[in-house]
Amino acid sequence: MAQPSQQPHDEIVVGLDIGTTKIACFVGRQNAHGKIEILGYGRSESVGVNRGVVANIERTVQSIRLAVEEAERNSGVSIEVVNVGIAGQHIKSLQHRGLRTRDNIELEISHADIHALTQDMYKLVMQPGEEILHVLPQEFTVDNEQGIKEPVGMSGVRLEANFHIITGQIAAIRNIYKCIRRANLEVDQLILEPLASAASVLSEEEMEAGVALVDIGGGTTDIAVFQDGIIRHTAVIPFGGNVLTDDIRQGCMIMKKQAEQLKKKFGSALATEMKDNEIVCIPGLQGRAPREISLRNLAAIIEARMTEIIEHVHYEIRNSGYGDQLIGGIVITGGGAQLRNVTQLFEYVTGYDCRIGYPSEHLGEAPDSESTGPTFATSVGLVIKGYDRIRPRVAATAVSTEKQDTRRTREEDRTSGPRFLEKLKEFFINDEID
Repeated sequence: MAQPSQQPHDEIVVGLDIGTTKIACFVGRQNAHGKIEILGYGRSESVGVNRGVVANIERTVQSIRLAVEEAERNSGVSIEVVNVGIAGQHIKSLQHRGLRTRDNIELEISHADIHALTQDMYKLVMQPGEEILHVLPQEFTVDNEQGIKEPVGMSGVRLEANFHIITGQIAAIRNIYKCIRRANLEVDQLILEPLASAASVLSEEEMEAGVALVDIGGGTTDIAVFQDGIIRHTAVIPFGGNVLTDDIRQGCMIMKKQAEQLKKKFGSALATEMKDNEIVCIPGLQGRAPREISLRNLAAIIEARMTEIIEHVHYEIRNSGYGDQLIGGIVITGGGAQLRNVTQLFEYVTGYDCRIGYPSEHLGEAPDSESTGPTFATSVGLVIKGYDRIRPRVAATAVSTEKQDTRRTREEDRTSGPRFLEKLKEFFINDEID
């Protein structure tokens, strides 16, 4: 990451997505219009991660280095600090209410008051082995006035807020930090992956209307529910695209690599959309005849497992308490979103309107079309979330600079004012003498 400057678009941000099937490193910069320009990216096969959790540190470090080195070559940027995504079945969420009593009613509520209230939530006692990752404020209450989204500038003594708190296992978090350090990098932020994906594919209108983001990755399916512009629920389901591949491998009795290729090239989430006479020949092992596989049977295997995953998603949406308020329906992203007819199956099982989420809406420039696909929604989102920390810092710097300029001007006025009057007096005295 570059050094801080007066403009947020002068700073370069790096997002590192440590997934189950791939590790992606994206280097981006924000342009003057607020869009993200991808300067370059790198990806490598993830061989040390299982269902979003690091299972082999050495292999994960090697994969991280490969992805980072490729990103450095493509972008021409030396990478030292990264924003890292985290997921896994160990991720949990809970609701909590915080309270802060202010001393002076004459002073307006400031960002410092909200920051202090938020920091108090990090002091909550968690279960053994758990650590708080994110504290996300929802609605505020000022002196019993409820439903306030932005209390800054208001007057009041009693400041309350509802918080959405996300926790994870300490061991899983430390393993991620350990991998990053061994790859000679530093972590700027550890960001929950569904929050990053939401930042890259959801619009403000959708989050205001109510929407559920479903990120189908290789090892996990991440869910984030938004309503009235506020995050309401997060969950991680320990099933993803790899489960589909295993089912195809067992059902068709073929190699895992062949099953993955079958899924990507010919897979469909609806068996009824495939014809009975469509057949694919898979090369057999050495000295064995090729194996013929019906695409309709292939789709039937995929549909059965995808239906199970969607039912888990539907349960989490109903469990959030906002299932009947999602006007925006469901937005599907991640590698699993590229499966044919997946939106139709989602609509059939859940009854919600669905669309595929692409991060291209928030991008200004990209090296190629692949980088704007749903597979890299989390990677792009990590870059976008990186600027959420930069903007307040730049704004604070700008305010500080403005105050210094104002103070300097006032000092100049104080010092230059009397001198001007003295010169004016001397002018008139000299004029009378003449």
